[in-house]
Amino acid sequence: MIEERASGILLHPTSLPGKYGIGTLGKAATDFIDFLVRSKQKYWQILPLGPTGYADSPYQCYSAHAGNPNLIDLEILVKERLLSFEDLNEFPVSDNGPVDFDMVQKARKPFLYKAYKNFSERNDPTAKLKFRNFLKENYSWLNDYALFVAIKNNLEFKPWYDWEEDIKKRQPEALKHYEDLVRDEIDYNKFTQYIFFRQWTSVKEYAHQRSVRIIGDIPLYISPDSADAWTNPGIFEYDEELNPIHVGGVPPDYFSETGQLWGNPLFRWEEKTEEVFRWWADRIQSNLNMFDIIRIDHFRGFAAYWAVPYGETTAINGNWVDGPGKEFFTAMVERLGNLPVIAEDLGVITPDVEELRDEFGFPGMKVLEFAFDSAETNDYLPFNYTKNCIVYTGTHDNDTVKGWFAAASDSDRACTLNYLNTTGEDIHWDMIRLALSSVANTAIIPLQDLLGLDSSGRMNVPGTTNNNWRWRALTEDFTDELAAKLAKLTVLFGRYNEGK
Repeated sequence: MIEERASGILLHPTSLPGKYGIGTLGKAATDFIDFLVRSKQKYWQILPLGPTGYADSPYQCYSAHAGNPNLIDLEILVKERLLSFEDLNEFPVSDNGPVDFDMVQKARKPFLYKAYKNFSERNDPTAKLKFRNFLKENYSWLNDYALFVAIKNNLEFKPWYDWEEDIKKRQPEALKHYEDLVRDEIDYNKFTQYIFFRQWTSVKEYAHQRSVRIIGDIPLYISPDSADAWTNPGIFEYDEELNPIHVGGVPPDYFSETGQLWGNPLFRWEEKTEEVFRWWADRIQSNLNMFDIIRIDHFRGFAAYWAVPYGETTAINGNWVDGPGKEFFTAMVERLGNLPVIAEDLGVITPDVEELRDEFGFPGMKVLEFAFDSAETNDYLPFNYTKNCIVYTGTHDNDTVKGWFAAASDSDRACTLNYLNTTGEDIHWDMIRLALSSVANTAIIPLQDLLGLDSSGRMNVPGTTNNNWRWRALTEDFTDELAAKLAKLTVLFGRYNEGK
């Protein structure tokens, strides 16, 4: 349970401003933390920080443990004399426009590789000792991840399940062959992870110095094309040929006649309980090392999950399977202690999900954009909240408040205006005020709603794979005027305590 009454802002680091094509863990990150302080916010919520794969989604990462090298700040590498400003003058500079992930990936690698070579050739015993300690501390996942990405790079980034049989099944001779063949690439991948985690740790420490806490994000499922699936196929539902038996998704509902077919491998919760629990304990611990609080995406899957036979083209022909439930979280508490978890419990939630959430005191989520359906009263209306929940105007999967309101039906708009007692001229501020004034202990506002953006500021459209995750803020967005306006409301509704 999160007992302090406070608020924060949702902004993924890729959306920070900067001139190198993508937000990074440098000055823009610490400047944003300063903005949080000026606006009297206590939380910075982000999306998963892993290296992205399919469709550039942070929810489809190559590793459950690794960090995204695209977030490494190049100017910090200049300060550390691993690059020079002359080097950066050659970077194909992008403005603050949307992230072009392919361009960013291709443009950044030569600079990161040069930093790696400079680091390797430098005679700096202290730096080399820190690097060796990092390798030792992260041995359990780092070697497999570095090899996995190096092989993908060598094989034109084919997914591991399309590799030749011997390396797909991790035959010792094949592993040795590739370890020798791509040794330099393996070492480069380890170096970029070392740099990523150094920079992230610095950002986190700066946040803590400023009394800002960071909310991270764990997807329930892993990407089918990931180091985790390749390295640990035994804990997932694969057959002897390493083809999935069932895959994840959600059933047909009001929003989709065919449901959503995600295609992620499912855990062997019953057959491999101890192995799966051990893997999850390592995963959660990694995230607790990085974040102060973790949001678990698709929390309902721990109560029951929708399993779709592999090869189906829609999610219609799936079935509900009981999840590990109370046994899982009891085991995690026994191994890790207190779990500062937020349960993503959106959508059609059954009593068993609510019971599991409440058994461990996890706050659930309330989204105001879901509240104003004129056809019915629902749990997302603020008068139904308990203190132990997180209220959002919208999430990364929603349209912005302005975009949502513009697209709403006449009856839903009328319901919204009536509830808020407003003309709707500043609908985003009306909704922000409603979130902050609610009884919920925690309120989180996407930056796009603070800026009053229309649908052009949307981060993701679920069920689509093009042009998502690309939105970026501008340096000039973080004004003192905006900070003062948010700070005033935050204090007014008791979400700021000077001494905490």
